[in-house]
Formats: sequence, C-alpha cells, structure tokens
Amino acid sequence: MNNSPTAYHDSIDLPIASPQERNRVLRNTYWLLALSMVPTVLGAWIGVSTGFSRAMSPGIGLMVFLGGAFGFMYAIEKTKETAAGVPVLLAFTFFMGLMLSRLVGTVLGLANGASLVMTAFAGTGAIFFGMATLSSVIKRDLSGMGKWLFIGAILLLVAGIANFFLKSSALMMTLSVLAIGIFSAFILHDLKRVKDGLETNYISATLGVYLSIYNVFQSLLALLGIAGGRDE
Repeated sequence: MNNSPTAYHDSIDLPIASPQERNRVLRNTYWLLALSMVPTVLGAWIGVSTGFSRAMSPGIGLMVFLGGAFGFMYAIEKTKETAAGVPVLLAFTFFMGLMLSRLVGTVLGLANGASLVMTAFAGTGAIFFGMATLSSVIKRDLSGMGKWLFIGAILLLVAGIANFFLKSSALMMTLSVLAIGIFSAFILHDLKRVKDGLETNYISATLGVYLSIYNVFQSLLALLGIAGGRDE
C-alpha cells in the first residue's frame, strides 16, 4: 500500500531570493538530501535485521507511521530556522527508513528481491536526475501546479489508507503508478521553486524533495514486487 505522507509543501510564496542566495539554498539542499539517505538506509537495514516493523500488526504499524511521520514534519517546520533543524530532519529520515523496512524485507524475501531493490533504487535515481535537469532548463513558472499536485497527493493518501482495508493488488498497482507520476512532478516543482528563489530555506526544500523521492522509491519497489517478484 502506498501509505507514505504525501508532502508538506509550503504554498505561501516567499520573497524572491538573489541569484547567490538561490545557488546557496540549492547547493545546501542537494548536500542535505544526500546526507539524509544515510540514516534512511541505516533505518531500513536495522528494521530488516531486527524485524522491527514486522513485530507490529499492520494496523498498529500504519498508526505509528502516520503519527510519527506527521509529528516529525511538524517538528521540522518548527525548527527549520534553528540549529536543531538538521538533526530533527535526519532523525525523521531514520524513522522513515525504519518504516520502509517492512516493504524492503518483503521484497528481499523474493528469489529476485535484491535485484528488484536495486532496480527501484536505480529507477528512483534516474527520475530524480531527470527532474533536476528539467528544473534547470524549464523557464516557465511552475508554482501554480503545486496546489493540484498537493490535492492529488492527498487523494492518493486517502485511497492508500482505504486500500489498507480493501487489500486490492490491482488498486495498489494503480496507486503506485499514479504516485510515481505525482511525486516525480513534485520533485520538479520543488527544485524549480528553489531555482526561482521562491523557497529560501534549504531544510524545507530538502524535506519536500526527500518525501517525493521516498514515495517514488516505495511505489517503484511495491510495483516491482507485485509485477516482477518471483517466489523462492
């Protein structure tokens, strides 16, 4: 099920930054985004090794996931202008990796699980670099698409929670495909906001892009696991 938090994107336009400030925010965003992958992978590894997420029932796991994720996102927005902002964000990415471990562990249990995880990782990387390149060459203001993407993400979340009870593989595959499209567009939208000087806080920028990457990876992995997985 695609039950990740959708996004926590700021819809209020900020004062447009200078070119130097834009480059600084973009550079810091990329660095923090790369750093955030370390606790994510560590959390996923610990979760798979210890069976942490599998120890919880699916219902409890869903509540812990949603409560923890939105709680962390609220804390990040409250601390983004302070020295605590980066540690809180990194703690959040560790938590997200821990919560991802159930899906990763399930896929790794397949005969071709390791190759599916690497394929999902490579596919996510290709999407990210593609959207980052597009954000550099597109001159048009894309800020208007944010509200429509946000609505789409909310609908995905609601449908994902509904499918938690329905347990429909067909619906899960459909939601995964839609999530890949919506969150790929979110990556483009968020990076373009930084490049246009509309997002001036690199912690907020990193949070938005990280959530999109997380959702793309999770959706790709779920899709590959359903469509291309082979039992032992």
